[in-house]
Amino acid sequence: MSAYTLAGWENFFVATAGAAAALSGLLFVALSINLQRILSIPGLAARAGETFIPLGTSLVVSLVALVPGADPRHIALHLLLYGLVSWAAVTVIEARAVRSRQFIKWQHLILRLAFGQPSTLCVALAGLFLRMDRFGGLYWIVPAVLFTFYGALVNSWILLVEILR
Repeated sequence: MSAYTLAGWENFFVATAGAAAALSGLLFVALSINLQRILSIPGLAARAGETFIPLGTSLVVSLVALVPGADPRHIALHLLLYGLVSWAAVTVIEARAVRSRQFIKWQHLILRLAFGQPSTLCVALAGLFLRMDRFGGLYWIVPAVLFTFYGALVNSWILLVEILR
């Protein structure tokens, strides 16, 4: 397995696609169960959207990487594009949260930033470094996925359980 070819990464991308789809489903359940309450708390709907973006990116990137015979240079461009677009979207949501103070404690905001930023930026870095054949290439996808999944679990818990306290 190499950081600069897709060979050997198939199982990782299959697992990532399945987990991203399952976590997206969990988030949809959380939203549908507590929709009225989520909409009544300023910023919580945006936080749910902020969670869907990296999950969607993980899902799309994994599916694109699984295309048979895909050229790593083309995958690199997809990673860079999806990473930058999702990073921009998450950053806009987080900037609005900061401007309008849509968080209870500073620790909550720091937690959002700590998971939202790396989960998207690492995808873009993976694309850039895969294209350059340097600095670890596809290995940057691993922290992106870990930050994405942990952030999705935390936010799903908040939207399912903590919101009812």
